[in-house]
Order: sequence, then structure tokens, then C-alpha cells
Amino acid sequence: MSLRYFTPAVGITALMLSSSAFAQEDERYFNGPYISGSIGLESVEDGRSDTVVFDTDQDGAFNDNVNTAAGANAFSPGFCAGTPVSAAAAGCRGNRQNEGYAVRLGYDRHLGDGPFVAGILVEGARPGVEEFTTGFSTTPASYTFGREMDWAVTARARLGIAPGEGRALFYATGGAGYARIDHSFSTSNGANSFTPDNERDWQFGWQAGGGAEVMLTRNLGLGIEYLYSRFNDDDYVVAVGPGTAPATNPFLLESGGTDMRLSNDKFDYHALRATVNLRF
Repeated sequence: MSLRYFTPAVGITALMLSSSAFAQEDERYFNGPYISGSIGLESVEDGRSDTVVFDTDQDGAFNDNVNTAAGANAFSPGFCAGTPVSAAAAGCRGNRQNEGYAVRLGYDRHLGDGPFVAGILVEGARPGVEEFTTGFSTTPASYTFGREMDWAVTARARLGIAPGEGRALFYATGGAGYARIDHSFSTSNGANSFTPDNERDWQFGWQAGGGAEVMLTRNLGLGIEYLYSRFNDDDYVVAVGPGTAPATNPFLLESGGTDMRLSNDKFDYHALRATVNLRF
């Protein structure tokens, strides 16, 4: 064969081989963009040690006791996680699990010819998780702080392995984002005035977890995922004023008012989700 016929033949053969390799790469599972939806159970981190803290001299430091005129701790009955059974310190109804929903857009790619897969995703979630903490005073009266994770927008990376035929992916994931936290306050104290600040706020946080996904077809997959989330939550404060209470009221004795907030300035929760994934 002359050189002028051999050279084009080599070029065509090389093109066919490269096209075949590209097609094989495209046919691998977990290679490319996808959209995913999830539903699951969300529950707050056990907050049995959470309390309410006070700034009675209004110096910005929440390290004071609210004392009676006789010097006794007005909150000696204590605190509990949940909503109060009654105004007296008779315990709390515990925090409940709630349903959460999420939608994400992501992109995965195999690392070389091996089974390892790396990816990135952006997720919008409505966790719906709630947490309540209640304090009891000697009056008796109850004071309940509530917070709810309303919306969360996060970006995460994930790294996993798709062994064997590559139809299943096992992965770890982690990232950061912002969440909108709604706050509430309720009390059986009808004498003092209570003025909340920063009832709705966006806060920074992070997430970490892992999961598994199995492809049922070339484009449709099902999965399960666990996520641990922690977001800052240190801006919500309730200012206690006189209302109709006398000057001997424990909230008023030191400076004519008291600021109060949760002792725990982090909002931690767990999520266990089922996912449906559509790959392109």
C-alpha cells in the first residue's frame, strides 16, 4: 500500500478508536449532570443540656442570674427541652421529628478509569425541623424559646466509589451554606413586657454525611442519605421590660430590664432521606 493511502487509513482508524473510547466513557454510570429530589425525617440534636441565659445588667454578657429581692435564683425550678406541660416545672413535651424536603442539581465524574467518582451539587431544602427550650421561674411561670429551620441553601462536594459494574455509588459528602431560621417566644408571665429581636434571620452553617445510590435504568436512580447539619444561631434576643410589674420584679431589680436568649448558639439537626435521581 502506498503511503498516500496508508496515512488517511491510520487517521480514520484513530478517529474510530477515540470515538469508541468516548462512547464507553459516556456510557458509564454516575458520569454527568443530574437532578434529584428527596423526602425524609429531620430531628434536632438532643438539647437536654440547653438552657436560657440572662443579661440582667445589660452589659452584653449573658452570664447573670435572675435573682429575687431576697437574693434567690428566680429560675431555680430549671429548664427542659420541649414545650411546657404547665406553667409550673412539671416537665416538657419533647421535640418531635418532622418531614423535610429537598431538591438538588449536581454533576458527577469518574476519576480516570477507576471506580472513584467525584461530584458537586447545589441544594435547596425545606427541613421543617423545630426545637423548643423552656425555662421555669418560681412565680410560677414558663418561658419558651422556639426555632425552626425554614429554608436552607447549600453547596456540597461528594466523593465516592462505584464498584463492580458501577451501578451503585457509595459516597461521603460535605459542604456549607445559608439557612433561614424562624424564632418564636411564648410565656405565661403576664406582668412583664417581652420584645423579641431578629425573629427571622439567615445564618451560615455546614453539613456532612454520606449515602448510597443505585441506578435502576441508565437515567433513573434511587438512594438513601444521612446528613448532619450545624448552623449558627446567636442573634435572637428577647428584651424583658417592666410591663405592669413592680420595681421589685426579678427581671427589673438590677438595671430595670433583662435580655434573655438560648444558651446554645448552634442549631444542630439530623436528616435521613430517600432520594430519586434523574440523570442526563
